[in-house]
Amino acid sequence: MNDTPDVLWLQWLLGALQSAQAALLQALHALGLVPTLHGQPAWPWAWRLAGDTLRFDLGQARRLAVSLGLLSVALLLAVLGLAWRRRRLPLLALAGLLPVLAPWPQWAAVRVAATPASFHVPPTGFDAGAILHGHQLYRQLCVDCHGADGRGQGPSAAQQPVWPPNLAGPLLWRRADGDLFWHVLHGMRDARSGQASMPAFTDRLSADDAWALIDAMKALAAGQMLRETGQWLQPVRLPAFAIRCPGAPARVASTDLRGQRLRVMAAGDGAPPPDPRVVTVALAPTAADAASPAPAGADCQVTDPAAWQALALIAGHGADATALAGTQFIVDRAGWLRARSAPGAADWQEDDLVCRAAPSSSPSLASSLSAAASPAGATPGNDGLGALIARMDAEPVRYVKGGIVH
Repeated sequence: MNDTPDVLWLQWLLGALQSAQAALLQALHALGLVPTLHGQPAWPWAWRLAGDTLRFDLGQARRLAVSLGLLSVALLLAVLGLAWRRRRLPLLALAGLLPVLAPWPQWAAVRVAATPASFHVPPTGFDAGAILHGHQLYRQLCVDCHGADGRGQGPSAAQQPVWPPNLAGPLLWRRADGDLFWHVLHGMRDARSGQASMPAFTDRLSADDAWALIDAMKALAAGQMLRETGQWLQPVRLPAFAIRCPGAPARVASTDLRGQRLRVMAAGDGAPPPDPRVVTVALAPTAADAASPAPAGADCQVTDPAAWQALALIAGHGADATALAGTQFIVDRAGWLRARSAPGAADWQEDDLVCRAAPSSSPSLASSLSAAASPAGATPGNDGLGALIARMDAEPVRYVKGGIVH
């Protein structure tokens, strides 16, 4: 999705709605007006404001933006009226009139059902260990209905009152993480029949287990999207895992490298030379010994035994983790996985950019970007990487949970 003015203001609007409600919840919790649930403040109402409909109805979104703008002006006028005695009545009258004249959107366009955990934030940080643990739980509890690939076609799917949803689509990215967490623990019911459409696992899973299961479902869904479409149609973060960097001993986790471009290399035949434009992280099927030297050409090495399996799941290899060997990934400065190269590829191609905003509008884009993005000292013969870097920088991931993706 291109960063058109419509997209940018809508992303700002959706982000503002989310931030304002989260701030309100924190304020209520600080005042002791809402309880704590699983270590986080509980949302006290049965509904919340969300951008699920606004993403598809720009007319309603514009009406909301204009109305909120007029409401802000009304509040400013009210403050001025209270402070300015001579103009108090006209200012207060205008302040009261503006919200009445505002073109408020339809209530159904911004209101969605909420759960007490709607604004809960995952504490796992999409950790590789949590993904691996969650995938084990998924195979124990979820495969019968949702299937090994998450598409909702498990052996028991046909016996359910409502057909299980396809977890390999955009569902997990459109739903609030807290709502997913709540439904995993407390189940779901069909709105029409009232029958249980998903069992509750609160007696079998801890809160940490539920968050790990959600991380695993996202990783599985990302891999299935990549297998089916050749792209990550929804943004996927690099899992958090432990690392060792001989040149920077203070960096002990992949999140410590946030702010730099990364090249994650899964061990295979051969290795590309170092490149000053990226921090190269070596990944092996087994945890690297903390005392062993980093592989040739690598700045850091992964010491987390779960990292290989987690990335194999995200890359669509499922149980066949060995298929990850020789694969490389490019991670942008914000920590999003953006590109993936096939094992044995000699150079990066534009098609390797599997998380993108929109297809290239010009066939010469890659070559022009490559020329613009290759700084002094760049590795000769690796112009494809320069093109990807320029494309990534020009089209950053702009993601609002429950709002616009990319």
